[in-house]
Amino acid sequence: MQLFDVYPLFPINIVRGQGCRVWDEQGTEYLDLYGGHAVISVGHAHPHFVEAVSKQVAQLGFYSNSVVNKLQQQLADRLGRACGYEDYRLFLINSGAEANENALKLASFHTGRSRVLAAVKAFHGRTSLAVEATDNPKIIAPVNANGHVTFLPLNDLEAWKHELAKGDVAACIVECIQGVGGIQLATAEFMQGLRAACDEAGTVLVCDEIQCGYGRSGKFFAHQWLDVRPDIITVAKGIANGFPMGGVLISPKFEPVYGQLGTTFGGNHLACAAALAVLDVIEGEGLVENADRVGEYLLRSLRECGSKTVREVRGRGLMIGIELAEPYKEIRQHLLFDEHVFTGCASTNVLRLLPPLCLSLDEADEFIHKLKKYI
Repeated sequence: MQLFDVYPLFPINIVRGQGCRVWDEQGTEYLDLYGGHAVISVGHAHPHFVEAVSKQVAQLGFYSNSVVNKLQQQLADRLGRACGYEDYRLFLINSGAEANENALKLASFHTGRSRVLAAVKAFHGRTSLAVEATDNPKIIAPVNANGHVTFLPLNDLEAWKHELAKGDVAACIVECIQGVGGIQLATAEFMQGLRAACDEAGTVLVCDEIQCGYGRSGKFFAHQWLDVRPDIITVAKGIANGFPMGGVLISPKFEPVYGQLGTTFGGNHLACAAALAVLDVIEGEGLVENADRVGEYLLRSLRECGSKTVREVRGRGLMIGIELAEPYKEIRQHLLFDEHVFTGCASTNVLRLLPPLCLSLDEADEFIHKLKKYI
């Protein structure tokens, strides 16, 4: 049987990792500034993470959600304290797409409405409603194109207020730092105005923190830079450092109704052990603060390069977009095959940096030195 190919692949087989480094089967070492698409939060093969996951799988890897799993409540308590949302409830699932799907479903149950507002260039996942709320017609199948979602420019508050005034919007969903959209940042003025407009319209405000959250921006959540408090927050990627997991943080205004939401694998024992280990490392090693410090250094250094090839450098913390004056393909391939550095991309001309939150200043300097050869 052949694989059903859905991505073009680089001809590199990664077999080992440590911190911000990975190695292929030939023994070639790479600096990882992509983090497996923002998934590796505490670094590859962190000893505490490895120990916690190994211990749990040797004891009990899985049992169904029909019985008590005390690890789930431990995770909810720890996460609430870490992010400052101790009064919210946590629903655990397996991925970011599921998190957004369930968030929008919950908003629709709560309001009795079916319309959603999302941002131009948004990416919220590949499941039914999550993909409909993604601004990419190429990945929206006819079965998903149900007319539920209206796309509006990020930071155009008047356009969002105009749609909200119609009184039929269940949810507004926003990435406060768009990842696939090219590292576009929501402004405080926009988000605070949107929060007030949602309150007036009785609409649920959802912040998609799947890529920009979990410490990546230099605060636990990116929306915390903007002084807003969403009704629902979605998380995944870095929550379990590579173990499949997602979550929905739900404000006290929502009351659980049995049967509305559910999951088979979500919040299983092994996933919870992985997520608890991630919080141990994030807190114990100050990785949110490190993301802020090293990210600011990277942003400043990249902006000072003075290269005509670089149009703009955008981002917060360790979520950075380098917009180029030309397509990224050649520079990205030079970095990968000549300099052995993994980077991400967005649009046609943006290099996207999503490294583990343990990236050091020396590793940041190493990347800048290598990038300067090609810009």
